[in-house]
Amino acid sequence: MHYRFFVGAALLSLGLMAYHLPGPRSGEPIRLITLDPGHFHAALVQKTDYPNVDKTVRVYAPAGSDLEQHLTRIKGYNSRAENPTHWDEQVYTGPDFLEKMLTEKAGNVVVMAGNNRLKTDYILKSVAAGFNVLADKPMVIQASAFDKLKEAFATAARNKVLLYDIMTERYEITTQLQRAFSRQPGVFGTLVKGTPDNPAIVKESVHHFYKNVSGSILTRPAWFMDVAQQGEGIVDVTTHLVDLVQWAAFPEQVLDYKRDIRLTSARHWPTNMNWSQFQAITKLSTFPDYLKKDVVGDSVLRVFSNGEINYQLRGINARVAVTWAYKAPEGGGDTHYSIMRGSKANLIIKQGAEQQYKPVLYIEPIVGNTSFDSDLKAALPTIQREFPGIDLTKTPAGWQVTVPEKYNEGHEAHFGRVMEKYLDYLNAGKLPAWEVPNMLAKYYTTTQALSMVNKRMRE
Repeated sequence: MHYRFFVGAALLSLGLMAYHLPGPRSGEPIRLITLDPGHFHAALVQKTDYPNVDKTVRVYAPAGSDLEQHLTRIKGYNSRAENPTHWDEQVYTGPDFLEKMLTEKAGNVVVMAGNNRLKTDYILKSVAAGFNVLADKPMVIQASAFDKLKEAFATAARNKVLLYDIMTERYEITTQLQRAFSRQPGVFGTLVKGTPDNPAIVKESVHHFYKNVSGSILTRPAWFMDVAQQGEGIVDVTTHLVDLVQWAAFPEQVLDYKRDIRLTSARHWPTNMNWSQFQAITKLSTFPDYLKKDVVGDSVLRVFSNGEINYQLRGINARVAVTWAYKAPEGGGDTHYSIMRGSKANLIIKQGAEQQYKPVLYIEPIVGNTSFDSDLKAALPTIQREFPGIDLTKTPAGWQVTVPEKYNEGHEAHFGRVMEKYLDYLNAGKLPAWEVPNMLAKYYTTTQALSMVNKRMRE
């Protein structure tokens, strides 16, 4: 891999004028730009090569450890023994890196995954300049910036470019199967409305600051623990969970955040991280000044990374919650729990010690549903046509869905799935009609929940 550092008018001598127009034209290769990559998700998008995507990637970012870690990950993908990638990262690190990217137009798709404080601004400026944008979640971390995100989607539409976020959890196999079985009326019936105390849909996830990524322990940037830069947990990881609620409960339907969403309650709470834990994941010798506001007793950092939202979506009660621990138990990792309650059966995903920390989907019939087993077996061939090899195993409470190992590709591979889908949309020249309004609905839910929490704290 070659790292080329270029400045100013020297670009003209490199023959880059061919890249002047940012929008990909029919048959023209996609040319990626990576903007300010502070999160490891920026590299995971490039963990594989893609047909019709140019191997030269322009990177615009400030110099520093965030950039170096990103380039190291790409180098690792290029040099691995099995299925190496072939990316050529060309890097600009001047203080005007954003303006340079916007004016040089050296690519047509901007990938963003990093510090979220400026991300909404980055998005708006990029689509205004005519770039397509693939952005890691969250696109916005404060309700005060929600209108700016709305403007960005409107600007993208005017400029005929595609703005899309990276929703990897749609590609996890048990989540896909939960959605698929919920669309079988003979098995699931209809989604019940539930109550705030007993929601129709619950999605909860547990994450960890100390984490293995691409074979090595992840070094976290210190700003990741600053909610003013990363965002609170209630607007960060909950983005995935709110997305899954919409995607599963109202598949491919347009949602209107002004009419379809009503928040009932929200709360947040901190994860306490001691100094040695913080040092282990950041490799720093002291807390940065911007974190000292959150440090108690000079040694314990309070990170408001945990949150819960209770709300109604078209009258359906839902609850999403995210919790961050420091480190997973031995043999464990990030986990997910989900239930969808139907009139005939409940669809439950568990991922605890009993499941060896691997997600498993269970189907549990409502008591008194005497025809359930035969109805389930009648519906199974429909599921198997979409997911060959899927089968069922009897359990005391109902059935367990058994999944062939080929489907368990892991979270990191899902970034490639998102990119492949996005490339399909770029080739088609449009997103599905429901994606943009539902992204707005998702970010309205998360940012309004944070506003609800902050308002309660001020009272």
